[in-house]
Order: sequence, then C-alpha cells, then structure tokens
Amino acid sequence: MQTIFIKTPLGITKISGNEDGIHIISITEGEETISKKIPKELKEVVNQLEEYFTGKRQNFTFKINPQGTDFQRKVWNALLEIPYGKTLSYLQLSKKLGDVKAIRAVASANGKNPLWIVIPCHRVIGTDGSLTGYAGGLWRKKWLLEHENPIKQESLF
Repeated sequence: MQTIFIKTPLGITKISGNEDGIHIISITEGEETISKKIPKELKEVVNQLEEYFTGKRQNFTFKINPQGTDFQRKVWNALLEIPYGKTLSYLQLSKKLGDVKAIRAVASANGKNPLWIVIPCHRVIGTDGSLTGYAGGLWRKKWLLEHENPIKQESLF
C-alpha cells in the first residue's frame, strides 16, 4: 500500500492505494508533510484531483477499491450516480436504495465514505436543502458544492 499527502485548496489530503485501486482519499486536520515523490500507482489520482480542483474534470476514471460492509458499498455506489453539480437529499437517497426507513443507516454509511470527493458524499444534503453532516466540515461541503455549481452572474444588458 502506497500513501502520500498532497496539498489541495481544502487542505492536506491523504491518498492510499495500490495496484488493486485507491482505498483512501481523505482530508487531514494535521500538519503532515507534503509528499515530494508520487509513486506511479498514485500519479493518475493526483493528476485527476488537480484537474478537478482547477475545474477541468467532473468525473474520475482511476480504479477505486473502497473497503466497507456490503451495505456501505451499496450506499457508496448510489453516491457515484449523483451527477456533478447536482444534489440529492438523504431521504431521496434512502428511497433510491429501497428503504425510506434506512435514512440513518444511509447517513452513517455516507459519513464513512473513504474516498473524499471521488465518491461524492458532499452532494447529499438535508431534505430542506440544508448542508447537514459532513465529516470534512460543513465549510468544505459548501466549497465543493459551490465549486461544482457556481452561481453565474446574469448580465443586465
């Protein structure tokens, strides 16, 4: 398993993976040292994240291999279906998964997402449109949603 730390607009990001795919992409709150050398297994991930943050990429194509329970993987797969620039409520996500009563379990699985940004848990919001629950901090969720769907100023003339 290879692990590196890169700088992003939202802080230092940890990336871990190997030839089987990427296992972890997470924001850190520590002061880890930025990796000077990027192993070949992680170069494409770094390139695609840089493209995402510069607005040149909306979808990720590298191999992922998140570790979790069957239910968590089912939720994460549903998250992968939320289009760039769109949001879904926890209730809508629960309905999509076939059990409206599983809303808390869905929210818990969402919070355990090991692939920050790539599995877009930031695109899940409260039924009332509020930015609820985000492991990376609500300010990061707000930043990501604004990055993916910037409000365009209309011209008056």
